[in-house]
Order: sequence, then structure tokens, then C-alpha cells
Amino acid sequence: MTGVPASAAGGTSSANGAPANAGSGAASGGAPSGAMSGSASGGVPSGGVSAAGASGAVESGVPGGPKPARGAKVVAAAVNQASVWNIANFLTMLRLLLVPGFVALMLADGGYDPAMRSFAWAAFAIAMITDLFDGHLARTYDLVTDFGKIADPIADKAIMGAALICLSSLGDLPWWVTVVILGRELGITLLRFLVIRYGVIPASRGGKLKTLTQGVAVGMYVLALTGWLATLRFWVMAAAVILTVLTGLDYVRQAIVLRRQGIAERMAASEETEA
Repeated sequence: MTGVPASAAGGTSSANGAPANAGSGAASGGAPSGAMSGSASGGVPSGGVSAAGASGAVESGVPGGPKPARGAKVVAAAVNQASVWNIANFLTMLRLLLVPGFVALMLADGGYDPAMRSFAWAAFAIAMITDLFDGHLARTYDLVTDFGKIADPIADKAIMGAALICLSSLGDLPWWVTVVILGRELGITLLRFLVIRYGVIPASRGGKLKTLTQGVAVGMYVLALTGWLATLRFWVMAAAVILTVLTGLDYVRQAIVLRRQGIAERMAASEETEA
């Protein structure tokens, strides 16, 4: 031991025929005197495993360790991610596949065959119904995937845009209505991407009502209606256009507020860091 007489460590050299430092080594079980002094003082032995080494061994995957490796959470997240081949994504892909079929039925025989327009309405109705269910299924049963996040809004705008463009090209719907509705949809989508760094603009009840009204109005225009039903669809479309404009302005307002809040929070965080 460091600073301890040889007799206290294990006797004199004359008693066992060995040097004093050898006696101290035998008394301590063959460990060097530095190890003994370290253990006597409550420290970590110089030849033992340090706390950092022990934690490294635990993190490297030793069974029974209280803490998994740092990459374990990433691996678990990848394993638990929903498969692309699920019912929600199947409905989204079905809606995408319905778009060319809908266009073909709308334009068949010059676009004025009542039977073909009825089949086109059926395809449009199926697309609208799947739009209501795929998002709900994905959120309820944890089936949200990156593919669904990208494909779902594309499918929504594709079927609605195809219907509006077909109706305007056939002269059933003024072009300015198509421009207002599609311009609003594309503009709000771009606006969401511009403010995504500050947060996400949630879908409002007005936006959901707008989508429903648009679907009903366009569906009525797809059908070859006459009489009072043709008059009714005009007013339903007018309501859809008004909701489209109002909800679009509301999204712009939310984006401005969200951007201001994000900038204020960043400035406050920067001032705290500097302080």
C-alpha cells in the first residue's frame, strides 16, 4: 500500500523471505499496490473496468442491460412502420386508377351520352367515397405511410380537376369556376409547403364542408340533369364556389398568423441563447 508500513501490509521481508513490496502484493491477492490504494480510497481500481467502459458494454448489447443501444429506437421505428400495402393506400390507388376511366366515360360519344355520363358519375362517386374513408382508416388503424401522405392529396385533386376540366371543355361549366376552384386548391397546397417550417395548418370544418359541397355540385353537373334539378345544381355550385373562396382566405390568414408566431418564437429562443 502506498504510504503504509510493510509490516501492516504483510510482514517484514525477514519473516517470509520476500521483499516488503512483494509481501504487500501477496496480502492483497496479487494485485499491485496501486490497485489496493485505489480500492481502499473508494475509487475505481486502476486495472478494473471503468464506469464508462461498463456503460459502453451495456450499450453494445450485453444481455440484461438496463439501456438499449442508441440505434435501437431507430430500428424499432423502421420495424413498426405500417406497410405500404394496406387498405388505406389501396383505396388511394383505386382513386388514382379511376381518373382515366372517368375521363374516358365523360368524353365518350362527344360527352353527351346520358348512359356514359351516368357511368362517369358512378366512378366519380366511388372516388369521393374512398376519399372519405382512406384517411379515416389510416389514422384509426395506424396505417399512415409516406406514400399515403403524398398520394392521397394528389388523388383528391386529380379526380376533382379531371371532372372540372371535362365539364368546362364540354361547355357545361364556365371556365372561371374551374380556374377559381383549381387555383385555390393548388395555391393552398403551395402555401402549406411554404409555412411547414413554422407548423402545420390544420384542416378546418369549413374546409371539409367545402370539399363535400364541391363533390355534390360536380357530381350533379356530371349527370345529365334537366328541369329543376339543373337549377338546383347551379345554386349548389354557387355555394361551393363561395366556400372555396372563403376557406381559401381563411387558410391565408392562418398561414400569416402561423408564420408570425414561428418568427417570434425563434427570436425569443435566439435571445435566450445569447443571454
